[in-house]
Amino acid sequence: MTGSTPLRVAVVARAVMPLHGYGGLERSVHDLVTHLAARGVQVTLIAPPSHAKTQRREAEETPELWGKASELITVREMPYLTFPFANRRGTTILDRSTSYPLFGMRAGSVAADLDKQNAIDIVHGFGASVLGYALARGKKGDARARSPLVLNPQGLEEFGATANQQAFAKRIGYAPLRAAVRACARAADAIIATDRALEPTVERHLHPRPGQMRTIPNGIDVPAADALAGPQDGVAMRRRAGIGADDVVLVTAGRIEFNKGADVLAAALARVFGPGASRSSAAWRWVIVGDGPFKADLERAIAAKGLEGHVHWAGRVTDSALHAWYEAATLFVHPTRYEGSSLVTLEAMAHRRAIVASRAGGLPDKVQTGVNGWLVEPGDAGALARALDDALSNPARLPAMGLESRRILESGFAWTALAEQHIALYDELRQRR
Repeated sequence: MTGSTPLRVAVVARAVMPLHGYGGLERSVHDLVTHLAARGVQVTLIAPPSHAKTQRREAEETPELWGKASELITVREMPYLTFPFANRRGTTILDRSTSYPLFGMRAGSVAADLDKQNAIDIVHGFGASVLGYALARGKKGDARARSPLVLNPQGLEEFGATANQQAFAKRIGYAPLRAAVRACARAADAIIATDRALEPTVERHLHPRPGQMRTIPNGIDVPAADALAGPQDGVAMRRRAGIGADDVVLVTAGRIEFNKGADVLAAALARVFGPGASRSSAAWRWVIVGDGPFKADLERAIAAKGLEGHVHWAGRVTDSALHAWYEAATLFVHPTRYEGSSLVTLEAMAHRRAIVASRAGGLPDKVQTGVNGWLVEPGDAGALARALDDALSNPARLPAMGLESRRILESGFAWTALAEQHIALYDELRQRR
């Protein structure tokens, strides 16, 4: 921050933890807001109201949800208007390509009005949420939207993320959202790539100008993760679930949807532990943390492979329970077909777990084969089975790999450093004005 005047940042997003759930976007927005405020930045968060009145009341009445510097955070609610049957299976593309850009028009306009009132110094938007601000920058005679715009496009799922091809339905259905995100990118002073591995993806889809793209990873709050669970919590979690102390426990976490690749893991596990496999007599469990629209399909895939007796459905759990499952894990497995940054992988790394994951999105920046885990090609059940078999063939090395996970996390993905990188970028952009 320059001088003694506090930096004022408007953060604009369609979702934030805990008001709208606990996904990757929600956590990223929450951590950005709280860590900026902890460093004396005045933050105006422009986001939809909570999905539940009770959640909103809890957030308003419990300041610690926003961190110790909650008095520096102001929330401006902007309704996210969508159709009555939204959030049901099969409606995501329609919602994201209609309601989301419309939300971005209104929320971005609020940020533009704050800029006109000289109430902010920087606008930091996630995806299409700042569309109104971006369009105001291009209007002749519009006195708003003069402050620098920083755009974090997250995982670029609407473009197919890191995949070489996108399904036809998504390619057509997401076209309006892609246009909105590209409009925001053209208007931005800086576009954040959330991992080095995602830089080519940002370049391919958003065509940044020279010097416009900056790489600042998504990260996690390491002390907060440590406070949520420790080794004894993992022991207790195994005991409550009826899992033996020496059983192999493979943990997956996240929303259960097709792109997360849990069906690929089911196929891989059948090769490793199924009848006739070398580990068919082993005591093992697959713990699935989370819920989502693909659950019924996954149940059928698990049943078809005869794995039902080895699966523990944890469902949606509290943060402390999730982190206890990390502690209970022998391995954390993330078989995703495509990915942004994967905060759940970072969380597992905080608890010193070795990782088996897909070579997708930002995961190659976090998982190094032979160092702290194994990477395989997305959707390749055979390669995933071989990686799991290799990992379990010498379990004595897994603790050392877990220590490497923690080292990698602390050196590049801890919010203590990432917040300072954001503030340095803000100061640089302000000095250019």
